[in-house]
Parts: sequence; structure tokens; C-alpha cells
Amino acid sequence: MASETLSYKYNSQSSITSSKGKENLLLSKFNEVEKGNSPCFFWGKLNNPYELSRCLITLSNTVQSSFNLSPFQLALLKDPIVTAGNNQIRFEGFSHCAGVYARVDVLENGQDGEFIENGTTNVDFNTPLISELGKIKKNDDLILSVGEKEVGFHKEGDSFIERKVPLPSKWIKGLTTVQHYFSESDYAQTLNRIQALQLFKTIPSGKVKTDYFLIKRGNKYLFSPLKSNTAVCIGGIHRLKLLQPLIPLINEMKIYPQKDMQSVTFILCFNDLNFVFSISRDFWRGFSGEGAALESLIEDLPENLIKAFDNYSYTNQTFNPTLMSLEEGIDVSKIDKLATKLSAMGLLGFDLENNGFFYRRLPFKLDRIMALNPRLKGAEKLLLENKVVITLKNDNDIEAKVEGSGVQHYVIIKGDTQKCTCTWFSKNQGERGDCKHILAVKKKAKDN
Repeated sequence: MASETLSYKYNSQSSITSSKGKENLLLSKFNEVEKGNSPCFFWGKLNNPYELSRCLITLSNTVQSSFNLSPFQLALLKDPIVTAGNNQIRFEGFSHCAGVYARVDVLENGQDGEFIENGTTNVDFNTPLISELGKIKKNDDLILSVGEKEVGFHKEGDSFIERKVPLPSKWIKGLTTVQHYFSESDYAQTLNRIQALQLFKTIPSGKVKTDYFLIKRGNKYLFSPLKSNTAVCIGGIHRLKLLQPLIPLINEMKIYPQKDMQSVTFILCFNDLNFVFSISRDFWRGFSGEGAALESLIEDLPENLIKAFDNYSYTNQTFNPTLMSLEEGIDVSKIDKLATKLSAMGLLGFDLENNGFFYRRLPFKLDRIMALNPRLKGAEKLLLENKVVITLKNDNDIEAKVEGSGVQHYVIIKGDTQKCTCTWFSKNQGERGDCKHILAVKKKAKDN
């Protein structure tokens, strides 16, 4: 059985130091994948230090939260992921249960510094660092360094401190689903600060087990247990309480529900800074278990194609399908499938504000990411053991028998509709991605 955590070490601690009346924030990094040689990704001044520090504290609170785990499991701290590239800095992370995703985007005009190298890494958010962030005032100057930088880094003469931290593999799986859901989400509403404050006052107290709905009455928005045709469904609404400290500081708030209401995303907009907050359909369902993008992983892509994409996107830091098609000689019809699969592999994130993908390589090797999906591994095992027999195949229909443990499963695929007689499908009805039997049938049908 694969380990549920990945152990890694930092070369040093993250820290804030003071020099000539200015605060310097240095985030220690860890990365399994070394794309370049520079020890530092970004170094420069942050233009909205007060708002950013509060966003990072909320991100840290999200990462340290859980809505379905025991206090013992919750005691393990996790550290956010940071990406520097395309003149933006992004911090992202999940709640411990992986049912809440949060990201802080420092936009191009939100910083004044130098991007020494594009890259993605895990950062050390230790307790003293969070405490120091809470002391940042509106008129303070804050310098951010992502990576290892000598100036302002040394602490009491010691600049090489080793620290081991467990990272849950569910984060990597969760990032796959989040990007997929983002790409299927549509803009719904924009609320100004007053409307957002009024809305958050209607969050019910305590832990709510029933769905709530975001509705509008007159010029006011509120959360209601009563459903309407245009309402946005929100499961586990108590999770939104994590955002309450930020609401008085925002300029506006935008809301993006996923097309099937499997997630809903709130974007808090500040000056040149966004806080992205997405919650899964139910508080007990983490993004890591949804498997919405598993089908995109069953189709093998040539390694040279992935390498070409990686090199292209690392250089450009964005994903431009048309330009890549022209430069690499790839049929543009294949680009969408490529984007979906590469997103599932951790090479792409999705920006709802720009309605497009951004490049970021997770700080883990691709074979580790690919090995974290048990349903996908189960499908591969079924094919390897020749337990899949396709009995009918034409342009729109596929029927197959799949040998299970003492039982025969039947899979029927008609266009975009698929069914399986297994317990997983009966329980979830395709809402959490395909079962291993449907995945195996689809892969065999593609290969034949």
C-alpha cells in the first residue's frame, strides 16, 4: 500500500527579518524537480503587504483546518505550494481533509521585483512566521523572497537548518480535480463589499448538514436553506467562516459555481491581489476522492509531446493552444485533450479570472503523481490480467464484460452516458468520476 504522506526536508526555515526599517519575508523551499539552477525564484517588494499578510494567514488557517478528520489527524501541519512565473506569485493549499482549496494570487502590479527563475515549490509556513505576518501594518514595506536568498536569510549565524514535514498525497490528487472543476465553472455574480458583508452575516451557526443556497432578494444576497431555480448550491456552508476575517478588506467578491454544482468558488478581490477559495460539494467529500479527471489519464501521450509542452510552457508560463499548435506542429483538435491530461499531471493550473490555464509544475516527479490514483491503477490491472472483454463496439456504443472478484460486471457506454453494474457506480452514479471497470473498457476501446 502506498504511503499517504511524502516526507521531504527544507534546507532552512522560513523567516521574517528587519533591516533598515523594512521587513524581509523569506520562504524556504523544497522541490523534487530541479528545472533550473537558481536558488531563488523571486525577490522584490510587495505593494499590498497588509492585505497579503491577512490572505496568507487565512490560507494557513485553511491548510490547518479539517471538516471530517479527528483532532489527532488534524494535528499534522501542512505547508502551502508557491508558484512564481509570468509576473505573478501564487500560494495554494488545501484543508487537511482536502475539501477546501485556497489560493492567493499576487498579480503583476501587486509586486515590484525580479523573477530570477520560474518555478513551483513547497514552502515552510512555520508558527513564528504566521505570528510575524500578523504584525504587518498597512504602511510597512515587505520584501518577499521565494527560495533561498542570502540577504536577510541568516539567523543567528545558522543558515542551513533541516526540517522534515509530511505532505499528504491527497493534495496532489485534489489539485487534479480542482483544475478540472475550475475549467467547468461559470461566472455567476459579483458582490461589492457591503453586499458580501451582509451575505456572510446569514451563514448559520454551528455545523450544518443540509445544503444551503445563495439567493438574491432585491439588492441583497443571502444564504438560504430554500432552493430556487437560479440559486447556487453550497454544501458544508460552515466552511465559509474561514473567509470572514477577509470580507471587510475586499473591493468585491465574485462567485463561480461548477456546472453540476460539484464545487463553488469565491474570488475575493483586493488591489492587485486575489484570494481564491473553493469548496467541494459536501464537507465530508474531499477534492482528492472525486476522480473527475481520471478519464483524461487513460489515454497515453507520447513522451516527446509532453516534453515539448513542458519546455514550451515553462518558457512562456502560459498555455496558448493555437500558438503551441503552430510552433510544435500539433493538430489543434488534440490540444484540449492534451491540456486536460497535463492539468491532471500537475503541469497546469486554471485561472478563473482569465478563463485559461497557467503553467506550474508541481514539485514532485510525474511518475509519483501518476501513481496516486487507485481507480486508474485498478483499471490498468484489469487490462493486464485480460479481464475486459468488449462484446459490442461501434461509433457511439460500447458494451463489455469485466471480470470482478467472483462476479461479472457489465459496462454499457452510449455516447456521453455510461453505466456499470458495480457497487461504486451504483452508489455514486458517475458524480465522482468513472469506476475502474468503465475506465478499463474505455482504455481498451481506444487501444483497439
